[in-house]
Amino acid sequence: MERLALAVLLVSFTGLAGCDALILQGRDGTPTVVEDSSLKCAVDASNDASNNVVPNFAKSDCMLENWVAFGLASQRGDHQWRTDMLGRTEGYAPEQRLARAVVQAWGSVSQWREASGVLKSDLESAPEELQPLMRYWRNELEGRLALQGRVGYNDDEVAQLRKENQELAKKLEALTAIEQNINLRQQVE
Repeated sequence: MERLALAVLLVSFTGLAGCDALILQGRDGTPTVVEDSSLKCAVDASNDASNNVVPNFAKSDCMLENWVAFGLASQRGDHQWRTDMLGRTEGYAPEQRLARAVVQAWGSVSQWREASGVLKSDLESAPEELQPLMRYWRNELEGRLALQGRVGYNDDEVAQLRKENQELAKKLEALTAIEQNINLRQQVE
C-alpha cells in the first residue's frame, strides 16, 4: 500500500513539475527512470488549453494531445470562452476551420450543424494522426444532432397527440350529452 501511495505521489509531483521522466521503484527497491514524452505533452497541452492556445497542424510530438486538450477545454468552456475562441479561429485555413468546428460543437444546435459540415468537408485536410480524432468528434456530434432531431420530432408528435386528445374529449362530451338526452326521454315515456 505504501508503494502505491509513493508511486501516486511521485506521478503527481512529476506531472506538476512538467518533467518528461517518471521515477518508479523497481521490485528490488532500486529506482527506475521511465522516459515518457507523452507525460510532458499531456502537461503542456493542459497548460495550453487553460491558456486559450488554439492548436494547429504544425508537426510535433504533442499535436494530438494539444487537440484533445483543446476539445476538452471547448467542452468545459462557457459561452464567453466560446465567443472568444470563435473570434480567434476566424479564417479559411483548414486548421482554423477545424478548430472553430471543435468550439462550435459545444455551442448552440445551429452551431452543431455548421461544425458537423466543417468536420465532414475538412477532415481529409487534417494531418493523418488527427483524422481519427476528428472523425470521432464528427460521429459524436452527428449522434447528438440525431438525438436532437428525435427530440424535435417527439415534441411535434406529443403536440399532435394532445390535439387529437382534445378533439376526442369534445366528441366524448357530445356523445355523453346525446346519451343523457336519450336516457331522459326513456324515463319520461
